Amino acid sequence: MDFSFAFTPDLIAVFLTLFVLEIVLGVDNVIFISILASKLPKEQQAKARNLGLTLAMLMRVLLVLFAGWIITLKEDVFFIGEMGFSWKDLILIAGGLFLVYKAVTEIHHKLEGAEEGHGPGGRKSVTFGSVIVQILLLDLVFSLDSVITAVGMTENLVVIITVVVLSFGIMLFASRFIFAFVNQHPTVKMLALSFLLLIGVFLVAEGFGFHIDKAFIYGPMAFAIFVEALNLLAASRKAKREARNRRPVVLRPQYPDVDESVAVAAALSKDPHAGSVRLSSKPVAGDAEPGADDERQGLG
Repeated sequence: MDFSFAFTPDLIAVFLTLFVLEIVLGVDNVIFISILASKLPKEQQAKARNLGLTLAMLMRVLLVLFAGWIITLKEDVFFIGEMGFSWKDLILIAGGLFLVYKAVTEIHHKLEGAEEGHGPGGRKSVTFGSVIVQILLLDLVFSLDSVITAVGMTENLVVIITVVVLSFGIMLFASRFIFAFVNQHPTVKMLALSFLLLIGVFLVAEGFGFHIDKAFIYGPMAFAIFVEALNLLAASRKAKREARNRRPVVLRPQYPDVDESVAVAAALSKDPHAGSVRLSSKPVAGDAEPGADDERQGLG
């Protein structure tokens, strides 16, 4: 692992691209924690959500440090023909396949998944401990996603830790605004998922000994983000000229049997009496009516 922090154009491009990726892909983690916390009685929701968010941050940092150690294990442990595989190679292959699977599966769910609908079961047999266990498992999956993506883009541990902590720290206090933006512009989420797919393929190739210059990965990614920003700006100006509201494509929920309405309403509502999805003493479920300010209630 590299601990240097020289301000080179390559490093700046990696930092900015990875930062955007962590924000866009990580905001679902914040909202899902609130969804799980919303199953509890109102007086326990804030405690569960704040504990879940804190654990998510700590888990990311611990996994980054663990990944930093794994990447140093470069000695071959077995051979297939003349090709040797180290623990680092095996972790890269497994991590790459995980990202490819996650990206393809999530793209499928968002575009071809089941229609949104809430199954029965609401709050029965839900305890504070069971919700915290669910949050821990959720944090583990999202943290693996986050850390593997970061390691796939750079081996500079300073950059990885800085981006992971800074991006998640911003989400702790600005998740409502970030979620509202991603929810309104689903192309941003799909672009981030395509990046995840690209990084996964890159990691598998690295694990099999095909070394690819990372500039060929994060350069086009940074350019794609710039182009998407121009597209969003152009669409916004066109909507203003035509004096109409933009209606984005509605992505389908990944978990159609989970009631997202309370947490999503808290994230999107501008009502001061609405709940909270960030670090706060307010519960997830507020006094405002879910969906009163926004027609779209799916987790995009």
